[in-house]
Amino acid sequence: MKLSDISNGPDWIIWVAFAIILILSILCLSGHGSGLISGYNADSKGEKSKYDEKRLCRTMGIGMSVIAVCILISGLFENILPASFVYILIGVIIIDIITILIVCNTICRK
Repeated sequence: MKLSDISNGPDWIIWVAFAIILILSILCLSGHGSGLISGYNADSKGEKSKYDEKRLCRTMGIGMSVIAVCILISGLFENILPASFVYILIGVIIIDIITILIVCNTICRK
């Protein structure tokens, strides 16, 4: 069974999700996406001063780039990849999110 056999929705949804995450990733990698980072945007100036904003944006941008690449791979190769590849993608995304959380709370602090 292929990945395309278990996808029920239209293919354009994958490409829209990929485009949105790619745009957000580029925005964060350029250093202009700090207002989009949940939690950091709502913090007071005192709390924001505890974090390196440039490093935080870069960390979020790299993490979202990994997710964008996972979506791109699943969209491009859905007719080739086996259906069980979804578990690998989910595992990579969960590990990526955990890594982002750890890095943001350790390395990105001043």
